[in-house]
Amino acid sequence: MRKIAIAMAKGGVGKTTTAVNLAHGLSMLGHRVLLVDCDTQGQTSKFLGVKPAYGLYEFVTGRDKHGEFVSKKEVIFACRKNLWLLAGGIGLVELKNWLGEQPRDVRQTILGKALVPKQGSLDYLIFDCSPGWDVLSVNILMAVEEVLCPVALQAPSLEGLKTFFSYLLSAQKLNTVLQLKYILPTMFDQRTRQSPEILNQLKRMFKKQICDPIHYNVRLSEATSFGQTIFEFQDKAVGADGYRKLIRRVNQDGL
Repeated sequence: MRKIAIAMAKGGVGKTTTAVNLAHGLSMLGHRVLLVDCDTQGQTSKFLGVKPAYGLYEFVTGRDKHGEFVSKKEVIFACRKNLWLLAGGIGLVELKNWLGEQPRDVRQTILGKALVPKQGSLDYLIFDCSPGWDVLSVNILMAVEEVLCPVALQAPSLEGLKTFFSYLLSAQKLNTVLQLKYILPTMFDQRTRQSPEILNQLKRMFKKQICDPIHYNVRLSEATSFGQTIFEFQDKAVGADGYRKLIRRVNQDGL
């Protein structure tokens, strides 16, 4: 099973769009995928057009907000064929508090230990991460082996990338198998001078990790408002083509 975090120390770069479309695309290839929403905004559920009753808080703690027992089977939400979701949302505020109250020597690895599926039951575990750095972020980077970093082709994103590297280096001291596997340029707009310039810069810096860019495409944002992935909303859109290339690359790396 491959464990991938979609992470970047800046909002608005396409993390959730990437996580949702990557997860759905891999599931359409027949892979069994669990998508984990680790953001208090809970956008992943909205992007997929679903409303799970429970989420990651209940999965990790085993209790609902009233303190009643909740089984893991109740929490994991089937949202597409071969695709399941652990929802995020405001409950993650309580989860972060709960994690912070756990013993110092175990609190950073609780999520990874909770997310151990039965042998052969999953092919991919994909985390949609929030931009911040806290006890939940640390748990995610302790639980995964690969990081996919979306970088919007705009100057502020490069600053966010530098900040994220400091997070990653700290995590790699504790999780030695963790690696930055993919740099995904997003919001590529050939009409501007900035997009191609930043893309070339990224290509020079990350020759092995760089992926084909996701072009700026209004259909990607329209799809989310309908609770659909780009493959369901408009399969022939340029955004769908961009994510197909990413899915092909990620899939081939697992062969």
